Parts: sequence; structure tokens; C-alpha cells
Amino acid sequence: MTWTTYRTPAVGMENCGAGAHVTEVVRGAWMGSVNVAGVRNLTQVEAAERARLLDVASYDIALDLTDGSGGAGEGTFRSVTRIEFACAEPGASTFIELAAASVRSATLNGEPVDLGGWSAEAGLTLTGLAERNTLVVDADFAYSASGQGLHRSVDPVDGEVYLYSQFETADAQRVYACFDQPDLKSVYTWHAQVPAHWKVISNMPVERRDDTGVHFATSARMSTYITALCAGPYHEVRDSHDGIELGLYCRESMKQHLDADDLLLITKQGFDFFHEQFGVRYPLPKYDQLWVPDFNAGAMENFGCVVHAEAHYIFRSQVTDFEYEQRANTILHEMAHMWFGDLVTMRWWNDLWLNESFAEWASHWCNTHATRFSDAWTTFLSVRKNWGYRQDQLSSTHPVYTEMPDLEAVEVNFDGITYAKGASVLKQLVAYVGLEPFVAGLRSYFTKHQFANATFDDLLTELEVASGRELRKFAAQWLETAQVNTLRPEVSVAADGTYSSVVVRQEAAPDYPTLRTHRIGVGLYDLHDGRLVRRDRLEIDVAGERTEITQLAGVRAPDVLLLNDDDLTYAKLRLDERSMATVVQHIAGFESSLPRALCWAAAWDMVRDAELAARDYVALVLAGLPAERDINLVTQTLRQAGATLTSYADPAWAPTGWAELARTTRAALLAAEPGSGFQLAWARAYASAARSDEHLAELRGWLAGEGVPAGLTIDTELRWGLVQSLTAKGAAGPDEIEAELAGDRTASGEREAALARALVPTADNKASVWERLTGPDALPNWLHRALLQGFQHPAQVELTAPYAARFFADVAGVWARRDSEPAQEFVMLAYPAYQVTDETVAATDAWLAQDGHPAPLRRLVAEGRDGVVRALRARQRDAASN
Repeated sequence: MTWTTYRTPAVGMENCGAGAHVTEVVRGAWMGSVNVAGVRNLTQVEAAERARLLDVASYDIALDLTDGSGGAGEGTFRSVTRIEFACAEPGASTFIELAAASVRSATLNGEPVDLGGWSAEAGLTLTGLAERNTLVVDADFAYSASGQGLHRSVDPVDGEVYLYSQFETADAQRVYACFDQPDLKSVYTWHAQVPAHWKVISNMPVERRDDTGVHFATSARMSTYITALCAGPYHEVRDSHDGIELGLYCRESMKQHLDADDLLLITKQGFDFFHEQFGVRYPLPKYDQLWVPDFNAGAMENFGCVVHAEAHYIFRSQVTDFEYEQRANTILHEMAHMWFGDLVTMRWWNDLWLNESFAEWASHWCNTHATRFSDAWTTFLSVRKNWGYRQDQLSSTHPVYTEMPDLEAVEVNFDGITYAKGASVLKQLVAYVGLEPFVAGLRSYFTKHQFANATFDDLLTELEVASGRELRKFAAQWLETAQVNTLRPEVSVAADGTYSSVVVRQEAAPDYPTLRTHRIGVGLYDLHDGRLVRRDRLEIDVAGERTEITQLAGVRAPDVLLLNDDDLTYAKLRLDERSMATVVQHIAGFESSLPRALCWAAAWDMVRDAELAARDYVALVLAGLPAERDINLVTQTLRQAGATLTSYADPAWAPTGWAELARTTRAALLAAEPGSGFQLAWARAYASAARSDEHLAELRGWLAGEGVPAGLTIDTELRWGLVQSLTAKGAAGPDEIEAELAGDRTASGEREAALARALVPTADNKASVWERLTGPDALPNWLHRALLQGFQHPAQVELTAPYAARFFADVAGVWARRDSEPAQEFVMLAYPAYQVTDETVAATDAWLAQDGHPAPLRRLVAEGRDGVVRALRARQRDAASN
């Protein structure tokens, strides 16, 4: 599964956006059903015992998705499941997950099963098992509006119904009776009755379609959570490559925006690269990808039937290469899962980190070598790794490898540590053992364990054999400890300009004192005519608190000494005084984007850690970023500049900073190549930063087609961004919102209009939005999210201040009433992160001191507190620099 970013007003989160009117947060720090409501909270002990007892031979699943008269069903659907399975101990008992609305009947080996003890949360108990068993369950299941199970969505453009399944972590049981754990793999034969004009897509190709429905070929062996069925009048594009049938699908109303050529190109490049590197072919005859509405994550790796979020990856308007690269990375991430996760699957969720970390690492590896995005490791550092660093410094930090006693423990660990830090550890492991031995170990692992289940220990064994290195100590040091180290150079320069000593000082957080072994590059860069040219690069191991680089004694000191050159390890960096002075003046002088990204990241870490004043960081951005040539660094650094002004700058100086940012972004967009992605990125940033009457009037003119910079297209998405930014600052209102919606009567338009309405800066409007968010009636996911994204804004801190107290009064009730996805989003996005005051910290502490709050809820609230505490420290540092 891929977690991506979406726009949200949650300031204090570090992926903040000056490129839109709100900030960006990596979605999925707490995936899906954090309280696994409505399904059995399976424990690892139960799963291990059931796996010992059972061998599941096959599933036959028949769904009726009609209303009985040929139309689309609603409310519930009928599902009949026939399961053949063996039992190692005849006479034993077990259970099967069955999160149905109601059960019509169940028979085991021809005899009725007692339904008296059945519930959606408990499942169905099976007693008196035979050596060979046939279980038939006939039940009605509820369509989902939360993105879990079988999600049902109605397109407002044409009224058509679209269905898609989402089963990770344990939601297959919301569609059919199953032993819902990863190590009880089986084969599946799907059947579906649907309206005549619908298409149906599953893991395998359609075998036939007749009066009884659509019937699929029996699948390869796979786990329940990667089975899939999607149905509706999807638009379809077909192609083939290297013997694999390829399909692309989207809603009919979105087909004009489905840029199939680019999607197919990335898909084909990915298959060619992974086939060559992995040594094992993709095992299924077809590979379908669907872009669907209201998807909670970025994408999901269903075997041969990948589902992507339409809102993130179908572009209705011009976008930059930042968005194209993120989409390519997601396509490749899910494709990597076809081997690591689908072909070879974790035995239990303890190895969730490996499943996601490998796909995260492999997608950037492939993007770098097989697509036009050859600087993908720069993006990994500036975007994804930044997520990992942030998550790892929260109070909720945890080791990469974490024992998962039950599903509730699994659900709260789909986060930046599991994805980005884990991928960084794998990148460090590759540097440690070498790429060729690493790939050789992967090939052996895939060959030995294909269509089965394995653990990290199994992979480590193959890597040790291939590399000849002992890796258990490395694994323990990196995977079983929490938090991030800081690497700081300490240099002494002799009178003749040579180094007398260079020491790398490794630091650890006081509560997490682990000092790790880091394999790093050390780059020596000299300034020549404004260019920073790498004179030399060493590769060394840093261990313990102090590592002296003896090779540099007597070497002429460079203008920039760059630790972790090429970004091999996972650590925060610092620069020595001479290097920092050079970087401030000449950061654009690095020819490669990766050292520039390392320096930008170091400066960002320093402002977050209150070692660099916010105004000095903003000055660095304004001086150096207009010359930046990497669109990903421009996009991400502008977001960080917005976060700095919102959270980390002294409020007394912040208006000056916003004005300077607006002037610089405006000048940069006017200087950018007309029609380029850079022009668009700077225009978005200008729209976000604008505060003065003059600048806001100019933005209103753009909406009217007046004074638009040459080459800048004010298309649908940019128009909505302008309307929302102007609305937040009181320069537009309901009339402008409704006029914009009149020209965009689509699902996307309705979502953008709802967000804009929530931004209207009046006390009455905010009260109305809050009542809808906290009231008894559940809202559709898309509307709930839009209202949350528009409720708070950095220009409305005083207006929403009263809702800090309301949040603590209401949050427990919202958590109890709402499904898991909207509940956790409410906590994340409604927490008063803009109220950077000691009072907010005290109110949070008082709430946390109360008894009875569920652990996942407490975690999310505590993480909000972490952001405010960090912001207070940074603001104090900035004020002291005045």
C-alpha cells in the first residue's frame, strides 16, 4: 500500500505547503481502522494456532451486486462463499471471520452450523472439524462508505455506481467468509452478478460472462488481504507487454483525464526493470490498474488488480513533474509488491515494515534507473525521508521492527517509520553489503519462498549467504531501536589551510541513547566560479560517539565538507561553520540535486530543532531557492517555508516573512519559463503566501483573466486554489465559490467547493462546520475530510482559537461515534495545532491525564502536543535572534 499526501490545514505537521492555501501532510500515519471496529481483533497467538491447524485449499465466492431487477444494488449485497480446507487434528474447533450484516445460512460438511454465537466482531465458530472440510456461508454484507470492504460510490456527473474493494489489513471478511490472516494462503474463484453494462475486475482474467454473471479464472495462491473485486461502468484501456495483458480503468466521467500513454510507459518500464533485477517473472497473466474515487490511501497492491486514488493521480489540470514523479513512484511501489508482499508474503504483521519498506526502496531504485525520473533518490530524501524523520521524533516513536500482538497494534503502525525509515535502513543495508550481493539475495529469497510466506529472518539468511557478511548485529541495531541520530562534523584547520583533524560526532536523543554504525559518504566540494565541484569522496563507517576521519589529516580543507554524501544512511546532518557559510551563499552551485537536497534538509532540521532561527531559514530559502533546478526541491522547500512561517517564526515577525515570501514567489513566477512546471509551482506558492490587498487583488484578477502572467494557465485546479486562498483571507466568499462550482459540477468540484465553504472566515460559518463535524450524523468520507481541511487556516488563528477548548471537550465523543477512518482524521486535523501556546500544551496535558481514553486516540492527541511543543521552542529561538 502507498500512503501519499493530501491537502490539510494541520499546521505543526512538517510537510507543510506554501504551494497551496493549506499545508500537506503525509496521509496514513495511522492507517485505516485504528480500532478495527466491526471486525474481529485477531491476535498473533490465535493466528499462529489456526495456521498450525488448517490448510485452506480453495475459496469459491459468488456476489450478487444487483438490486434484483438488473440495476445496481445498495445497502447490502449477497455473498455465498464455499471454502475447502483441511484440518490437521480432526475433531478440533476453530473460527472463521464473517463481518456480515446478517447470515442467511452456514453449513459445514453438509450440516448446519449453529449461528447463535455469531457476530461481526467475533466471527463464526466451527466445531467438530473433519480431516477434509467444506464450509458454505450465505450472508448479506453492507456496502461501505468508508473505503474499507466493498466501497460504493455514486458519480455526481452521471449517477453511475462504482464499486471497489479494499481489504488490508483484515477487511476481506467484510465481503466474504474467510480465514483472514496472511499465512493462510489459498486460491480463489470469483463470480459476480452485476448490471449488464458493468465491467468486473478481479485478480485473474474473466473466464466467461453469461446469464448467471461474470466468472473469473481460478487464481494463484495468495493471501486474503490482496484479493480484490471491482465493478462498475469503468472506462477501460488495454495493452500488453512482455506477455502480460495490461488494463487501465477509471470512471467514465474521468476518461478524458486518463493519460494512458504515460501510465502504460511507467508500467512497462517497471516490469522490464523488476524482471531483470529480481530474476523471477511476474506470475499472473494480466496486470490491471484502477483509479477510483474516495480511496483512503494512495494505492493498494491487490495481486494483479492494483487500486489507485483517483484524486491524487488523475490530473484534471496542469501539474508539475513533482506530481508526475510521485505518481510514477506509486505505480512502481505497488508493482514491487507483486514480488515482495504478494508472491512472497509476510507470515504475520510483525514484518509489515519489510513489506512496505521494500516497496518504498524498490520504487525509488527503479524510478532512478528505469524512468525519466533519474533523481528519484533526491525526492526520497526531501519528501519521504522527511516523513520518517518527523515520525521518529514524536513521543510515539517505535522501532522499525515491532511485535504485533493483534490487529489493533498493526493498524497504528502504518506510519513514516514503517515506510520511510524502514526504506532508509534498507538503503543503508545495500550500502553495507553492496548492491550485487543484495540483489543476489533477493533473487534467492523470491525463488525459495514464492507463493508462500516468509519472515525477515528468511531474507536476512539469503543476504548473508550472498554477501558473506554477518548481518544480525546490523539488523538489531537498526530495526530494534527507535529515534534518529545526528551526525555533526568537528573540524580543525591548520594555518596552511589543511585539516589538522576531522571528527564525526554522533548524537542520540537522551531517551533513546543508541549510537549506530553508519556507512556514509564524505564529500569534499570546492567552489570554482560559483560552482561547487566534488574534489573527492570517501566512504567510511561511523561508529560510537566519536569517529575520526584520519584520511583527511593534512588534506586541504574544502569549501563544503558534506557528511552522508549520496544519502546512504538515515541520520540528521549538520554542517561545520565554513561549509554552512558557503552553502548559504552558493547552495545552487552543486551540480547534482542530491547534495543540494542534503543541505536543504540539514537547514530544515536545524530550524525544527531550534538551532537556526526561522527568519534565517526563510532568508536562505528566498536567496537560494529561485535558482533551484529540481522541481521536487522547489515544491518541498516552499512547503517547509510555509510551515516555518506558520509554526516556527516569532508571530511578531511572521507577517514580514509572509510579505517577503510573497514578493519572492511572485518575482520567481514572472522569471520562470512561461508554461513550465516551475512557473506553476511558484504561482501556487504566491497564491498561498499572498496577504496584502495588492497581492490579493492581483489573484482576483487572475480568476477574471486579467493580468495573468504569460504562459500561466488558470485551469480548474489552480482556479480552485485561488478561490480557496482568497476565501480564507476574506477576499472572496460564497458567491465566488458557487460560481466556480457551477463550472465544475463533478465529484472533484463538489469536494473543492465544500473545502472552500469551510474556509469562509466568519464565526457563524466556523460554528456551523464544527457542528457538522461533531454532530450525531456521519458524513461521507470526502465531505468530512474537506470540512476538516477547510476548518483551520494559518490566516484564521484568532477566529478558530475558541475551538481549542471545544476540541478537548468533543474529541472523545467523536472518536466513539465515528468509523475509524473519519475518527482518526478528526483527531489529526481538528487538533488545535495553530494555537501555539503554553495553554494548548496545558489543555492537552489535562486531557491526557484523564482516564478511559483509548490508546490509539491518546497517541494521536499526544502527537499533536509534540508539534506545539516543538513550535514553541522554535519560536523562542526566532524571537531571540531579533
